Amino acid sequence: AQRKSKRERRDLRSRIVLMCLRWLYCLKRCSYCNFNKYILQNQNHAVMTECLQKETQTSLQLSQVSRSVSVFFGGGTPSLAQPSTIAAVLETVSKHTGLSDDAEVTLEVNPTPAGKARLKDFTAAGVNRFSIGVQSLNDGHLRILGRDHDSQHALWTVSEARTLFPGRVSVDVMFALPGQSVKSWETELKKLLLVCDDHVSLYQLTLERGMQLFKPVDSGELSVPGDNVTAVMYNSARGVLEKAGFRQYEVSNFAKNLILRKPTHSFTHKIYLVCIQYCLLGAHGRFVPLAVGGVQREARTQTLEPDVWMREHHGHGTRRRIQLDHGGLLEEVLVMGLRMNEGITQQHWELFSPEADLQQTFGELENVQELGLRCSWEGLALLDSILPTMLLELEMFFKKQYTSRKTDLQRDR
Repeated sequence: AQRKSKRERRDLRSRIVLMCLRWLYCLKRCSYCNFNKYILQNQNHAVMTECLQKETQTSLQLSQVSRSVSVFFGGGTPSLAQPSTIAAVLETVSKHTGLSDDAEVTLEVNPTPAGKARLKDFTAAGVNRFSIGVQSLNDGHLRILGRDHDSQHALWTVSEARTLFPGRVSVDVMFALPGQSVKSWETELKKLLLVCDDHVSLYQLTLERGMQLFKPVDSGELSVPGDNVTAVMYNSARGVLEKAGFRQYEVSNFAKNLILRKPTHSFTHKIYLVCIQYCLLGAHGRFVPLAVGGVQREARTQTLEPDVWMREHHGHGTRRRIQLDHGGLLEEVLVMGLRMNEGITQQHWELFSPEADLQQTFGELENVQELGLRCSWEGLALLDSILPTMLLELEMFFKKQYTSRKTDLQRDR
């Protein structure tokens, strides 16, 4: 295939966008959560709606994308938002970029009775996929995690969501919880699969200072599985899911009917693989601000505090902009690509590195294949251990390139 010109590659990366909007409010803070979120008190939904619309419009106009392929409302707890707010944001997206009828519009849902009762209203607002934070079907674990639902609420919410959107419901579930064994984890997962639709996300409990749960675990009041047991839990879950017909397409994500569905559940994650630009409101974004003459991809950090954001809002809440150099962009391609089951093809890499293919870049690593770079089944489980070596190799490649160019310039003089 002929190599694409720089302009063609830029156009290919710029024509599609993933919109992620974070609703930063929750009713309470879970004991394992360390995200930027705030407790809902007297929220002015009208002002919030207006600010979200302005932010959405500004991001889309700056990026000059021609098509939005996915809109994801994450949290916090976005199911606390008014359905009218969701509808208004989607209307803004449709107005300023092409949002096709088959675009995925996902809303994260907390499986409380209140969350379940509003599913139909969110459907009427334009949502066509639900991601439900089940986390556990063990009521004791749910209490430890500080969740405000029980296992029965979770099952009812999943059932209602599947009635509304069969084939478009995802569930989140956690493992390596205090007091959890491999056997109890397998039993719980099999119970969950009886009601699952076609997508499961597995998340290992990872404790950090600042989390409510950190102190009782650190002091020995609660005991969590060790690293060896946690690894067995992860691999065991992968086996259980595979046997149930779920295909792993990313480190934490599994889906049925992955090839038959369009758009597939994997599409959101494939956007990260090819590093198509995405705009995250209330968190971080990555896009090329073409409307103001930008030619390089930017990393944008948004204002953290929603009250400050709404009070000082002038079309966008960006508080920091960092231009990503070529090395930084390829680091993103590498890190996100290796999380995917199919890895990074030569074509994907060439889209962002036309000067050097995968073998030229990682030639000193024995396992780089001619057709691409991917983790084995075992490698996905060890990705955190593998990535530092790969990133170091990428860094060394750029240092060699810089040294070579510097030498050539000196010789030309």
